[in-house]
Amino acid sequence: MRPNKRAELIRKSLELFYRNGFHATGMDLVAAETGVSKTSIYKHFRSKEELILAVLQLRDEDFRNWLYRRLEELADTPRGQLEALFDVLEEWFGQPGFQGCMFIKASAEYQSGKDPINMQSAEHKRLLQEHFAALAAKAGAADPAALARQLMILKEGAIVLAAMSHSAAPAKDGRQAALALIKQAVR
Repeated sequence: MRPNKRAELIRKSLELFYRNGFHATGMDLVAAETGVSKTSIYKHFRSKEELILAVLQLRDEDFRNWLYRRLEELADTPRGQLEALFDVLEEWFGQPGFQGCMFIKASAEYQSGKDPINMQSAEHKRLLQEHFAALAAKAGAADPAALARQLMILKEGAIVLAAMSHSAAPAKDGRQAALALIKQAVR
């Protein structure tokens, strides 16, 4: 399989896993939906789990690049970017096909903290939190790490509620809570 075919397989698999879940998506379905034979798939990925890890890596890169870019487009200061977080989440929640966070789903299906899929999902969240802590530090927060953790809790809760309610409304509520936290933390 050529490198661009491999990338296409990963991208198409991302859509399948996001829509159907990880355990519910068998390799027969992956082969049927992507048009790549199981033999070819297994030449590049020794297991379904290896394919899932590649999918999560792609999703991590895509999501973080999109999120950071949108934050920078909406605000030109670190504080403004923190304040814009829930505006960006509201955009995401309103997209057709929004079904929550792929990393939350992955960690729910692969619950062991030692499972590579769970670990990669946790790493995605750690990288986001690290980014928010860096913004908080640049904004002058007294305790940037604490503010980043609090924003992550609000963000993750908003994602879960948006997916469960099929509504973008949790972003507005999360934004109000985040603004209060930011105001308190950045003086």
